[in-house]
Amino acid sequence: MINARIHVRFKSGVLDPQGTAVKGALKQLGFENVVDVRVGKLIEVKLNVEDEKDAKDEIKSMCEKLLANPVIEDYSFELSV
Repeated sequence: MINARIHVRFKSGVLDPQGTAVKGALKQLGFENVVDVRVGKLIEVKLNVEDEKDAKDEIKSMCEKLLANPVIEDYSFELSV
């Protein structure tokens, strides 16, 4: 069994309205040192595979086909046993 943690974020230059809203709220709460906020997604997937290469290939395929929009988002992932 291999666990994957996938991080999906907007590419730099893509507007992030949720990040802008969070930044505004943090400023209103008195956190004046906040310069920028970007909001992303964390997706955890458990795979019933033993081979790390197979897991990487499968996770990459999942990200490219469904979990991330390659036009506006980047993704990265870590695997653990």
